[in-house]
Amino acid sequence: MKKVLVICGPTASGKTALAVECAQKLHSEVISADSMIVYKDLAIGTAKPTEAEMQGVIHHMVGVVDPKDNFSVSDFERAALPVIDRLHAEGKIPVVCGGTGFYINALLFAQGFGKTDADAAVRKRYEAYAEEQGKEALFALLRERDAQSAAKLHPNDVKRVIRALEILEVTGEKKSAQADSYTPRFDYTAVCIDYPREKLYERIERRVDIMLEQGLIDEVKNLFARGIDETCQCMQGIGYKEVLAALRNPSLMPAVADTIKLNTRHYAKRQITFFKKLPGLHNLSPDGNLTEETLQWLQK
Repeated sequence: MKKVLVICGPTASGKTALAVECAQKLHSEVISADSMIVYKDLAIGTAKPTEAEMQGVIHHMVGVVDPKDNFSVSDFERAALPVIDRLHAEGKIPVVCGGTGFYINALLFAQGFGKTDADAAVRKRYEAYAEEQGKEALFALLRERDAQSAAKLHPNDVKRVIRALEILEVTGEKKSAQADSYTPRFDYTAVCIDYPREKLYERIERRVDIMLEQGLIDEVKNLFARGIDETCQCMQGIGYKEVLAALRNPSLMPAVADTIKLNTRHYAKRQITFFKKLPGLHNLSPDGNLTEETLQWLQK
């Protein structure tokens, strides 16, 4: 089974720098697994790596989606898997880097949903529903009928939301009551930089301050002037939604930095919880030689 290196974990933990160093050592390329960095023109609030930070290493899935477009986990899977296949064909070990757990799982595992056969008619009906009513309405439908399955999915992952509804309708049983299978596609090595919680929160707060100094508010203003508002998926990202709300209601602006910091801390906690469930994850001390330790785990 071909190898993949995964550098994952919470926001502001130093994933990008480690990924670049590892990719340089491996003479490979980085595949970003971040649901916000995929968007064009969202640079400051996403901490999108700069040319200098990339250090000449090719990065994929960075700034490839129009801000007005929706982008699902399935879309990411379809776009990123061929990059991995191409790197393997060239004899390289792909470096996957990001904090969006659903994206990483979509690459690492081929997921099977129980043993229920597909029903094309049911699936088409739910696809039409999603098209007419929106993915949020579709997800609300699943949450109402099978809350446990909904808790494991993202509203943007329309393909899997539809599959869960299809299983329920075809079998009369909730997908959450059936045994799903997650088959590894690759021999992956996954690492996470494990900062003490207080130190991580300090890094998050410093990053938010830097984003605001760099012009996050102007970035959101410019996007809004182009018609990119809260109806767009990208503007639901942390940093963007808080600034947009403050632009609409200026009384919120004095507290916008604290609100972004709070929401980012909460998000980091959810990321940590998610990645703890990734089989074989290796936690790295931020005080160690991160690149050397990562490559040592890769070689084992």
